[in-house]
Amino acid sequence: MSQQADWRVGLDDTDAALIDEYQSGFPVTERPFRVLAAEIGVEEHDALDRVRRLREQGIFRRFGAVLNPPVIGSSTLAAVKAPADRFDEIAETLNGYRQVNHNYRRDHEWNMWFVVTASDRATRDEILTDIEEQTGCTVLNLPMLTDYYIDLEFPVVNGDRFARESLPETSVSATRISEQAVSNLSSLDRRLLLAIQDGFPLTETPYADVAAEIGAGVEAVLAGIERLRENGCIKRIGCIVNHVVTGFDSNCMVVWDVPDEQLDEYGERVGRLPYVTLCYHRPRRPEQDWPYNIFTMVHGRDSAAVDEVIDELASEYLPVPHERLYSTATLKQTGAQYETLVGE
Repeated sequence: MSQQADWRVGLDDTDAALIDEYQSGFPVTERPFRVLAAEIGVEEHDALDRVRRLREQGIFRRFGAVLNPPVIGSSTLAAVKAPADRFDEIAETLNGYRQVNHNYRRDHEWNMWFVVTASDRATRDEILTDIEEQTGCTVLNLPMLTDYYIDLEFPVVNGDRFARESLPETSVSATRISEQAVSNLSSLDRRLLLAIQDGFPLTETPYADVAAEIGAGVEAVLAGIERLRENGCIKRIGCIVNHVVTGFDSNCMVVWDVPDEQLDEYGERVGRLPYVTLCYHRPRRPEQDWPYNIFTMVHGRDSAAVDEVIDELASEYLPVPHERLYSTATLKQTGAQYETLVGE
């Protein structure tokens, strides 16, 4: 039996509640697992042990904050055409950069797709230039320009075919993204973000442990976490689910050539669809034979069903030229990573 098929073995209703209900909204208080335990009807040590076990089983990728790179600094989606005989070598080179936090093999001429996150645009672009020099491959640089819908928080303890299928309808709007860091971060904010980017300690007092690490009081850290959530540097706090392990392992990035004057119309319409997990606008690169400007992601449990809804997308919602780039291997997957932050 595959890992995807048997991942629910041994899980009870309490585990299911942890997995589906605490991907965000995790308590920001000195003893958060005590609060969580009271909410789900178990003891504090049991709640903590369950999260540890689900992390060890790979159902949770990590526990902590999901950072928002476009608000904190500058990030981009990039790709290279890696020759087959050098693919592993190039993947190893890219994965060696701390600032490369996602890297996937996709079934396309541009076959290696990765995300670079840095403290500012200049650093980000220096990394891209260095990647070109180290690999000998030209980089396709595609920063996000407009966010229509982005959220990889979704229920997984179910039989849904697609990631958003059982979520209520979500508000969708065109949010312009700057390539420059815009947050006015204090010294404490910067130290705090750098300390939590890999996740929180899995202890009864995670915020106090972070406070000790950065030399601050726990009340200052709790207030800092709330402030960073309010200003958008932190998107959510909770248990980050591994969608591949939990069965959503058929994922396809579909790129569309949408008339520029209809970008928002199409983007907002498609972002509302219950089987589209990501929808955003990135620039065309005609000089690199890249004509596409709308990107969508579909995460499903069955590749045939994913293809079926992409057919529906193409016929009913986005009747424009498109290409389908299926993910065939996960080469690296971490949260956004920074060496330094603006003003540090």
